[in-house]
Amino acid sequence: MVNRNVIVRTSRQPDPKAVGDLERLGVATAHEAMGRRGLAQPVLRPIYPGARVAGRAVTVLSQPGDNLMIHASIEQCGPGDVLVVATTSPSTDGMFGELFARQLAARDVRGLVIDAGVRDVAELTAMDFPAWSKAVSAQGTVKATPGSVNVPVVVAGLPVRPGDVIVGDDDGVLCVPCDQAPEVAAAAVEREANEQAKREKFRTGTLGLDLYGMREQLERLGVTYVDESGEGR
Repeated sequence: MVNRNVIVRTSRQPDPKAVGDLERLGVATAHEAMGRRGLAQPVLRPIYPGARVAGRAVTVLSQPGDNLMIHASIEQCGPGDVLVVATTSPSTDGMFGELFARQLAARDVRGLVIDAGVRDVAELTAMDFPAWSKAVSAQGTVKATPGSVNVPVVVAGLPVRPGDVIVGDDDGVLCVPCDQAPEVAAAAVEREANEQAKREKFRTGTLGLDLYGMREQLERLGVTYVDESGEGR
């Protein structure tokens, strides 16, 4: 019989410069640069505003209401990592709290993404430990059921492999495959430069209708302007 409960030790690491660029540029820009792929369902929300992070994914697959494997995952985490927790069936239990965050912060782990609940939100906020979760719940958990660490998981509809880059901010959570991180980061840098040029035009009063050539598109679609009197113009 194959043992399906494993803790995988892996050295798979994304390019550190790409990780830094993706964190700086954020989820929306990186998502567009990646062809609008890799975004988690918006059920995952940051527990406090202004959180921003990017880092290597260390993944956990747990049973709902059981955080045993989160405990087991911590020694697999290191500086710059983001812990990513999935459950085998839907859960909103508070599987993660302050004491976990203290352990992770001591290892310079950047944050948490969990497709379940967190608690001790005030303490996590005071620690400036970012977390994206499906729920906030005081519901406690047990430590009784095996699972796995550093295996492929699906979090809020998003496939994540160990070593992928997780990007999180107020706009949501994005996963960039490890081997695509440099390419996506370069495209995101280019996109940001293009957007900065547009910002300057908008500051001077240019309209998106003109900058993007949308007046012609409206005309092709049969949209017309009429004065309140009903006369066309």
